Amino acid sequence: MTIGAPVEIAASDPLLAYLQSAPGPVDLASLELDSAAVRELRTAGVALIVPLISQGELIGTLNLGPRLSEQEYSTDDRRLLASLATQAAPAVRVAELVLERAGEIQARERLEQEMRVATLIQQQFLPHELPKLPDWQVAAYYGPARAVGGDFYDFIELPDGRIGIVVGDVTDKGVPAALIMARTQSVLRGEAPRSDSPGEVLRRANEILLPEMPARMFVTCLYLILEPASGRVVYANAGHLPPYVRTADGVLELRATGMPLGLLPDMLYDEKEGVIDTRQSVLLYSDGLVEAHGPGGDMFGFPRLRELMAQERPGTELINHLLEELHEFTGRGWDQEDDITLVALQRTGGGEHALLGAGAGPAEAPEPERKVLLSLSLAGEPGNERIAMARVAEAIAPLDLPAARVERLKTAVSEAAMNAIEYGSQNDPTIPVEIQVWVTDDDLLVSVSDRGLSGPIPDAEQPDLEAKLAGEQKPRGWGLFLIKHMVDAMEVVSDGASQIVTLTLHLRGVDDADQPL
Repeated sequence: MTIGAPVEIAASDPLLAYLQSAPGPVDLASLELDSAAVRELRTAGVALIVPLISQGELIGTLNLGPRLSEQEYSTDDRRLLASLATQAAPAVRVAELVLERAGEIQARERLEQEMRVATLIQQQFLPHELPKLPDWQVAAYYGPARAVGGDFYDFIELPDGRIGIVVGDVTDKGVPAALIMARTQSVLRGEAPRSDSPGEVLRRANEILLPEMPARMFVTCLYLILEPASGRVVYANAGHLPPYVRTADGVLELRATGMPLGLLPDMLYDEKEGVIDTRQSVLLYSDGLVEAHGPGGDMFGFPRLRELMAQERPGTELINHLLEELHEFTGRGWDQEDDITLVALQRTGGGEHALLGAGAGPAEAPEPERKVLLSLSLAGEPGNERIAMARVAEAIAPLDLPAARVERLKTAVSEAAMNAIEYGSQNDPTIPVEIQVWVTDDDLLVSVSDRGLSGPIPDAEQPDLEAKLAGEQKPRGWGLFLIKHMVDAMEVVSDGASQIVTLTLHLRGVDDADQPL
């Protein structure tokens, strides 16, 4: 008789190896093998095991109990069972493959259906028409990745002819991200008409979204109010990438600090304002553009975007040019990693004002021309600071700097990258650290940016060994102090969504002999 109840055989059990090489049915009573599976099979009443072998692989067994006649299995019985096993094994294997294939098809269909639903949600909530503003050209682009994410943009009509402009990104993909995107957009549309303050609108939105936000999800969002007639803009930022503004004097960033929506309670949002003058342009964007990778693994990056933004182009032409440059950078067969959202505005008439309060410093002098030497994205895992140090040294080699200054810069880069990995990425390989290197006529600059998961970097504290031993100073804290004294200048910028440490080496007017190690 056959034994119906299956018996699981552990991968490490010696019975598996024995059955793999057995020439035919195996008599369990006479089998001398120290095996838990053998003991379990005997307890279950199994007398004979017939291995099922397909293409040299054991895919199962046929387990039989004692014969009803209580006689032993004869040689003819064993020959017949071996012949049946030879025919049954391929049929069982085919059945397994059919079931696996059916499961794969069902899983793919479920995923495709989820993507269709997510895409439909996004399409329904994205604006169907762009606002028509006198003396302004407005353009927008949304390009979804294969795994639909949570990017969104919106234009909200406000009293007195003003318009609210929103760009955001949900930290997830698929239907969950699309649903959070739709909810966020609805909340912002409901709150925007109730306040003239973008910071207050984001504060209210954060309190509404916080109890509804799924675990490990949040929303970055930039909200800007534009008065088309005057060009005045008021804006607040919930952890999103700062917009760029092209002026006659160079490209500025509209910086305002604030934590992403749905992350922490009782958040306040910094609010800034300025005036967009005639022929000036504004670009709001998501990280899908700057974090796109080329064939060699390098990123499109912020310096490249800034350089492209510096060229005067109206809204639609600017977006088309950015996309053309992106496709040239990534090459053919690029598998888009994340959604790309772009909103561009250019003031084509009216206004005689300079941009004010952009939070990016004075605009009276154009920024020096920059040449990008390196754009690198590293996994946020310990040890990658050595890669950062080596790649930076390789990138600056053509500058032929004094060896001592190169070694100090390498030390500073390694320490900054280590801090970014440990604190900014919290040693999570999925959270990257970005390294940018560029050079001007006067300076060499290296930026190390991270996602700022541990909060803003404190000011470098003057280390005092006795104070540290006495517990009056934190046990850490040498890192920033060391970095600061390895380079000519160090700047730390945090906007709630990221932290950027910029290291500067002057190329002119510095006597290396006066710079101690």
